[in-house]
Amino acid sequence: MTDMKVANATKPDMRPANPNFSSGPCAKRPGWSPAVLENALVGRSHRSKPAKARIKKALDLTRQLLGIPDDYLVGIVPASDTGAMEMAMWSMLGARGVDVLAWESFGAGWVNDIQNQLKISDVRVLKSDYGYLPDLTEVDFNRDVIFTWNGTTSGVRVPNANWIDASRSGLTICDATSAVYAQNLDFSRLDVTTFSWQKVLGGEAAHGMLILSPKAVERLENFTPDRPLPKIFRMSKGGKLIAGIFEGATINTISMLAIEDVIDAMEWGMSIGGLKGMQGRADANAKAIADWVQATDWVEFLPKIAEQRSNTSICLIIRDPQIEALDIGDREAFAKRLVARLDAEGVAYDIGAYRDAPSGLRIWCGSTIETDDLAALTPWLDWAFHKEKSALSS
Repeated sequence: MTDMKVANATKPDMRPANPNFSSGPCAKRPGWSPAVLENALVGRSHRSKPAKARIKKALDLTRQLLGIPDDYLVGIVPASDTGAMEMAMWSMLGARGVDVLAWESFGAGWVNDIQNQLKISDVRVLKSDYGYLPDLTEVDFNRDVIFTWNGTTSGVRVPNANWIDASRSGLTICDATSAVYAQNLDFSRLDVTTFSWQKVLGGEAAHGMLILSPKAVERLENFTPDRPLPKIFRMSKGGKLIAGIFEGATINTISMLAIEDVIDAMEWGMSIGGLKGMQGRADANAKAIADWVQATDWVEFLPKIAEQRSNTSICLIIRDPQIEALDIGDREAFAKRLVARLDAEGVAYDIGAYRDAPSGLRIWCGSTIETDDLAALTPWLDWAFHKEKSALSS
């Protein structure tokens, strides 16, 4: 690897046109402006015919863009991806044992909820450290299985759905929030899929998406959990699915501004080649960072196995001997100063590692990010690193 210390001593000339590299809410699609919201049905009831038509359009675009099977249901629910996951778990778990996969903070959060809030007695936790997947061959598909497709806080994703038993007896419940639109989800292997708009679509927060297979609907209509369900979690009544949830009649009041915004984002996705176009952009962005990592001697990917590395939430750790010799608190402080320096320069916002993850960087490379902005960012990463490292010795 080339020693770039001399070159990196000078502040770069090029700057990213858009410094928003946050992993959620993520950058808006290229060319976005508040003008796309001009025709939003603000001040109208979300139950009015025009508003319900716009909500239905958002549902239809979701199905079209993701290639969701015709016999699956697509609904908009409250409280982002978290709300969608909690609805599924509270309404469906308890019919059989549960396997939960946890390799980063959000998966660990589902473990906590299942064990300590739902108090499911028959739970197996398949856990691994940051940077690795659990052993997928240990999963028992006679049980319900809960997993995160793409670990937003670790940058580790499942490489495909081939490990999921096509003839499974239990349900697969997948938190796909930072994978959807950028990675290939095989819905035939997924019974419940949840995500939010603020990741790869760059949409607004607060609303979640819930996709149900016929098998998941059957569970809802034939299983009554032995726990009280808050109104906001109820998807069935009298042994029948509340179908309106999946036809535009949302459980609570929805933001028509957010609806207009996500329609715009999905129409942009269709205009750039649909799902393959969006995936291609994320892949190109991830490659831009991977090429820089390969040529850089002070940074490495947190995920150890290439095929398990995310193409959206890129998580990096500092591998410089002088920095690694510091105690853990000083290493964390160094990474935070590096991130703060870039923020102060206005070239990269919100790229610090997640608070529960190993210290380092987390750079969003989803479909709304421009590859040219990442190419402009990497010299600044080198500059900030060497500036902070020099400050240690002064």
